[in-house]
Amino acid sequence: MPVFERDEIAIYYEEFGAGYPLLLFAPGGMRSSIDFWHKSPFDPTREFANNFRVIAMDQRNAGRSRAPISANDGWDSYAADHLALLDHLKIDRCHVMGGCIGSSYCFGVIKAARARISAAVLQNPIGLHENRAAFYEMFDGWAKDLKRERPDLDEAALASFRERMYGGDFVFTVERDFVSGCRTPMLVLAGDDLYHPAPISREIAALAPHAEMIDRWKTPDAVEAAVARTRAFLLAHRD
Repeated sequence: MPVFERDEIAIYYEEFGAGYPLLLFAPGGMRSSIDFWHKSPFDPTREFANNFRVIAMDQRNAGRSRAPISANDGWDSYAADHLALLDHLKIDRCHVMGGCIGSSYCFGVIKAARARISAAVLQNPIGLHENRAAFYEMFDGWAKDLKRERPDLDEAALASFRERMYGGDFVFTVERDFVSGCRTPMLVLAGDDLYHPAPISREIAALAPHAEMIDRWKTPDAVEAAVARTRAFLLAHRD
């Protein structure tokens, strides 16, 4: 059971296949963990393991990963975990793919170390579109469950953490100007619901200089073509 530890943080991860590295950030909101991939319309740990070294992880304080919580935590904390895991695995450059909150993690790690990311697949990207209360409620549900296990967690620290995560705009991790100047190739698998608004997907695809978009990918009749196109995109942008 591979666990990467640094300071007081323990990150659980799994590897599938071999080849050019593909780092996955799972759906699930604050509960983002590997198991959510297995319940998704398609599972990249299975679909892409024949072509890539696929690395999936449980985010801090989700699934089997653990970390302290402070008032200064936020998107940068997650990006630091992602880069530390790449360092631990001796990976200098890789693709990233994120579902749901994982799309914003993709932007966060590109912002932190753009030269290390060769391409990004953004599946069901989250974003602000008349839905901030839903993100706060999602965070609060996760925090309530976490406090049952760790009653010593500080309410003020959790409140600050929540604001640093979901008090911003657009995709929360980066601003529109960043996306419009980001030359990393991107494939957007469009969202279409409360947490994954279609206007956010369209805006990402319109702003990013090297972005493509797939509108239909979730339904059984569309999955096979979406997987094939995603695989072709990832293969085309390997170093």
